[in-house]
Amino acid sequence: MTAANRRRDVVDASRLVVKVGSSSLTDPHGGGLDEERLVALVDVLARRRLAGGSVVLVSSGAIAAGIAPLGLTKRPWDLATQQAAASVGQGALVAAYQRAFGAHGLTVGQVLLTADDVTRRSHYTNAKRTIDRLLELGIVPIVNENDTVATQEIRFGDNDRLAALVAHIAHADALVLLTDVDALYDGPPSQPGAQRVPLVVGGLGLDHVRIGGTGSSVGSGGMVTKVEAASIANSAGITTLLTSAPQAGEALEGKDVGTLFVPTGSRRASRKLWLAHATTPRGRLMLDAGAVHAVVERRKSLLPAGVTEVVGAFGDGDAVELCGPDGTVIGRGLVNYSSTELPDLLGRTTHDLARELGPGYEREVVHRDDLVIL
Repeated sequence: MTAANRRRDVVDASRLVVKVGSSSLTDPHGGGLDEERLVALVDVLARRRLAGGSVVLVSSGAIAAGIAPLGLTKRPWDLATQQAAASVGQGALVAAYQRAFGAHGLTVGQVLLTADDVTRRSHYTNAKRTIDRLLELGIVPIVNENDTVATQEIRFGDNDRLAALVAHIAHADALVLLTDVDALYDGPPSQPGAQRVPLVVGGLGLDHVRIGGTGSSVGSGGMVTKVEAASIANSAGITTLLTSAPQAGEALEGKDVGTLFVPTGSRRASRKLWLAHATTPRGRLMLDAGAVHAVVERRKSLLPAGVTEVVGAFGDGDAVELCGPDGTVIGRGLVNYSSTELPDLLGRTTHDLARELGPGYEREVVHRDDLVIL
């Protein structure tokens, strides 16, 4: 397999998700939006949209856009000020996109998401319905994390992971991650002799690659988050291309730029993908050996009889890690009991619990449909 063969996945994608980072949209000093950069990107995406393709844009930049209006000199680190900057900047960001896409006769629609919107079934179903309908109507969805209300406990942490999850929820054919680095290199790009990695297949071949960096002064991501995002998208069967924003046009034309991450195997079911990559575990359930075998090998639901210990504080419906007797994490799932209610049920059969406490207690601790093996 060659990178050239698989670049057609990006060229021919009828539904494309593109993510752009804050550093690609702001002036070099991070003081605010650089509309010239934004317009250059929009021109590329508008051509794709007007040629008949569907485009979803996952855009960072709301917090960066709010830096100057708030009189700040750099990206704030405390959550409250980040939320204030996002509140001010989000309107400016979407307005800039509306002007730029409007010049091509296109309309944009804003979609703000929190982690809950892709982890709780009713929420991500609504998110999918909204994005699908916008695309059906010819609108370009502009997706961003809802930084104005997201807390540290429920936020994605960066828009790279969000973009990978949006690519799956939108059933995209390809994902393009645009950043301020033109590709993944086998070492720091500024280091003499560093070589571009043109192709990564199934996550293999990265052992020799030194991946580091925490992102720019106006962003929150880095190369690590982009490689992780590519892995998430690949697990959903979606080809991913990582390159710089100035090379976006060449990337969409299939030119030899950036790093192409190619999946192996089929798409993972959406529910399992969300559980594996979008949820933040609130606690842990320790399992005995029999429960581990039932959950991992037999793909059964987790019952109270197989749980030996409850760790952490969580509520009904929260994500928890499932651990074997030695503490190894073997899976993740949505629990049907709170951490205060569950300890009294441990080691007991659902039949006995139902007889003693009522039929409401004949339910699983974690249903197999809400469980993913890691």
